[in-house]
Amino acid sequence: MSESEHRAPRRPAFFSEAALEALGPAYDPTEQIHVAHETALALVHAGRAAADPAVTRKLVALVDDIGLSTLAELWSQRPARSLPGALWRLYVLREWVHRAPEEASRDYAAGIRFTGPNHAVAGAAEPPGPAEMSRVIDEVLRGVFEGDLAVALERAAAFCRVVSAGRADTSTGDESAERAASVLGMAQDLSVCAHLWRTGALG
Repeated sequence: MSESEHRAPRRPAFFSEAALEALGPAYDPTEQIHVAHETALALVHAGRAAADPAVTRKLVALVDDIGLSTLAELWSQRPARSLPGALWRLYVLREWVHRAPEEASRDYAAGIRFTGPNHAVAGAAEPPGPAEMSRVIDEVLRGVFEGDLAVALERAAAFCRVVSAGRADTSTGDESAERAASVLGMAQDLSVCAHLWRTGALG
């Protein structure tokens, strides 16, 4: 079995709340909450304390090493407006972009004309081709560990707003509309998380 065949089941559909939560198993709620928040905080602190580009690269590519299902077990059941919930969504977003860069590029490019300011905040170069999509989403996630976490969350939110607008413009059908709305909802959650981080309330 090839590596791509082995890894394929790990990617949830992009993007519905059901898909985000589908991989999360049932644990004792108290234990799960404690582990989720402690691991999320430890990951962020470890990356920021290291101040080492090699460590940051490994953390950005964490899913490549341990698989999205492992992070799902830790974080997928936590509220969207929490640190583990925000990290879970950032890694799912990265996984989608890396596994479907052409789709990401198409949706993003279509959304720019509707969301110019968000395109500027997201920081994607033009034209936003598949390689650029992968680069910018890694850059956003890198900011979690070596920059201003709130800025990273705001960039991810802006990226999602552009994608959502593009998907809504180019796709048809109830499922596509639902997925576009879900991406927009994630953008709103990430924006709130940025505010909570700045006020010291993102737990």
